[in-house]
Amino acid sequence: MRDLVAQGWDVDVDRVVHLPVGFGAHHWAAYAGDVPRLFVTLDGLEPKRNADGLEAAYSGSCDLQESGLDFVLAPLRTAAGSCTVPFAGGALSCTPWREGVSGGDLDLPWTVAALGDLHVAAPPPQLPHWGPLVGTGFAHELSALVARAWGPGPYADEARRAVQDHVEDVEGWTRRYHELAAAAQQHRWVPTHGEPHSANQLLTDSGRLLVDWESLRLAPAERDLRTLVDAGAAMLRLGADPEMLELFDLEWRLDEISQYAAWFAAPHTGNRDDEIAIGGLRHELTRR
Repeated sequence: MRDLVAQGWDVDVDRVVHLPVGFGAHHWAAYAGDVPRLFVTLDGLEPKRNADGLEAAYSGSCDLQESGLDFVLAPLRTAAGSCTVPFAGGALSCTPWREGVSGGDLDLPWTVAALGDLHVAAPPPQLPHWGPLVGTGFAHELSALVARAWGPGPYADEARRAVQDHVEDVEGWTRRYHELAAAAQQHRWVPTHGEPHSANQLLTDSGRLLVDWESLRLAPAERDLRTLVDAGAAMLRLGADPEMLELFDLEWRLDEISQYAAWFAAPHTGNRDDEIAIGGLRHELTRR
């Protein structure tokens, strides 16, 4: 990997060190001597995320950063001009290293202002368009999945029973989701981050940055505003369409259920990520 990073991004690095951070991707720090230079990410590819779409999203974030949105921390372009390179069945990207902290309480005023600027920015021409993340037959697919044994792993039986108990709910949520997705075509679409919560914000000595642009899509603004309303910015409902907020709340719920069901249907060991995942599955199946 070190040679790929050094050659692909034309940087002088002598080692890469794995970082136990994030959820759903793998990360490393690339060092030159004792100084970290790059934050390296390996994104997995799957039916919902292909190499071309990921490249278009990352490239779009570069365009937004270059257009003057200084809160965008985008990946670096390679010497060949792309933002990603194939690696180990996934896509490798490199972002400039910035010292800072993420997580904690969401800074609502800053996030509202940043998203306001993002939503009026000119969309990069290659920007992917949002589309439903689960199909109309999602509940049927879950029914087939729970008809067989899951795992092996310590959460397999619990997760399978939980999903089985809520298949009818999932069917209703999915039906409503696709009704709202059709209605979304009549709304104004803008550049949206997709997950602008505090875990995707980096507080540095020079200011706050929005990171993790793999989900960048052209979509109704409520795709981002849902996160703010969930964080307590109820006043945003005055400027947001309630049905579009419902659409993206349902999207979050259904996509989480889809990912967690696949997670626990596969072998797992009960590690910290598994603990987070089973908690997420319980929450999305039962929350009001």
